[in-house]
Formats: sequence, C-alpha cells, structure tokens
Amino acid sequence: MDFEQIVLSHEPGIRLACFLGVFALIGAWELRAPRRQLTTSKALRWTSNLALVALNTLALRLAFPLAGAGMAAFAAANGWGLLNHFHVPPLVAAPLAVVAMDFVIWLQHVTVHAVPALWRLHRVHHADLDFDVTTGARFHPLEIMLSMLIKIGTIAVLGPPVAAVVIFEVLLNATATFNHGNIRLPLSLDRILRWFIVTPDMHRVHHSVEDDETNSNFGFNLPWWDLLLGTYRDQPRAGHEEMTIGIRDHRTPREVAYLDGMLALPFRGRVDGYAINRRDWRNEQATR
Repeated sequence: MDFEQIVLSHEPGIRLACFLGVFALIGAWELRAPRRQLTTSKALRWTSNLALVALNTLALRLAFPLAGAGMAAFAAANGWGLLNHFHVPPLVAAPLAVVAMDFVIWLQHVTVHAVPALWRLHRVHHADLDFDVTTGARFHPLEIMLSMLIKIGTIAVLGPPVAAVVIFEVLLNATATFNHGNIRLPLSLDRILRWFIVTPDMHRVHHSVEDDETNSNFGFNLPWWDLLLGTYRDQPRAGHEEMTIGIRDHRTPREVAYLDGMLALPFRGRVDGYAINRRDWRNEQATR
C-alpha cells in the first residue's frame, strides 16, 4: 500500500482527530481569554450548533462516502485534471492545489453572498447571535452538500494529489475553527498573523449585523484574496466588544438558536439585504 492509499484509507480519522484537537484547544482558550461576552445561552447554542454538525457529517458520509479524497484518487487513476495531465511533481502540485482550492472556496463564499437563493442557505451560518468556536461549523445541510459538489468538481478539474486534498480539508477545518473562536489575541500579534492567516478579529467583522461589514473579509484560511481583490476591512465601526453579531431581521432564539429553527430558516421571509447585489448602503452612508 503506497502513501496515497494510506492517506485515503485513514482520511476520516485524520480529519476527525484534527478537528477535535483544534476544537478542544480553541474551546479552552475561549474560557480562559474570551474576546466578547456572549449574549445568549451557551448551552443552547452549543447543543444546537453541534447537533447541526453531527447531522451534516452524517449526510455527507451517506451522500459522498469517499468525499474529496476519493475524487482525487479517481482523478489520478484516470489522468483527470490539470496537475495530472501535465505530470506536475507532487511536491509542487500539493502547495499549488492547496492555494488553488482555497481560492475556489473564497469565490464560493462570495457567491453565496451574491446570489439571493444561496444567501438564504448561508444566512444560517450568519444568524448565530454570538460568535464562537461552534459558529465555524454551523451550516445548513443543503449548503454543505453544495459545497462538497463544488469541491469535487474543482478536484476533477485540478487533479490534486490525495494528500493535498486531505491537507486542504484539515487546514480549512482548523483555520475555520480558529478564526471563529471567541478568543483574545494581542493586537500586535493579530496585525502580523493576518498577513498569512485569517484571524478571529479579521473574520469577526464578516459576522457583523451591518450589511457592508458582512460583505467583507470572505476568507476562511488565507487572507490574500480579500487583501488583493478589495474586500478586506480592517476593523468593525463599533469595535469588537460593541459590534452586534448576526442578521438584523432574525434575532429570536426560537428562530436562530434551535436546530429546527435553523433548518427552516432558509425558507422563511424575504431576502432584502445582505446579499451583495441587494445590499443597502444607508447604514454606511450615515456614518460618513
């Protein structure tokens, strides 16, 4: 059994172990040095958010048993994808693939903010009334399925090594857990880190109730796309302690903090704001 086959056979265990390890670390950090005071019941939010994670994990394993790593192995066996077609050496192909897949995830994130129908799904993630380690994995099952289809399509076109796909998934899960943490970093350290990785203070801006702040800082892992493409915002107007987290018209715990409410949220109400092509700039103009 070669290295790629070993990685493929142990991919679920590798990802789970890394997720649980990072989750435990950030969760403990939140208890010791929280950035903000929570506004709603932590027990309720954690129970609902983690129940949604468990539901999504089960749905993905049933719908996509081999997931992205299996698609990478299939592409390699059949010569699919640019990296396989041009026989790019694995040591070069792996970092190229990780960066390319991160850019695709960034584009996907911008898209779910730009298309109202997709924003309906994505607002489950944004409707959390607080911002902590569990928010990073809080997504509607339909969005999770869509995201996996996009990853599989990207892998088929790109042809990355199996190890690169596993590395990317581990990094994405770890950084999303980290940058959704309700943790306090020294400001000097945060300024340095955000040149290389999305920090909690950088991503927290994206969870602001203000629509122009929500439509910024789309990165989950690498910050370069926001810095290069004009969607970077340094700080929230109200400051990190005073800013309001969530969505303006969805503030009741029954709707956004219970599992049944989260599952039903995409099918409720109109989409008037937040989606990029329907964004309302009145709040921003009022502050100028």
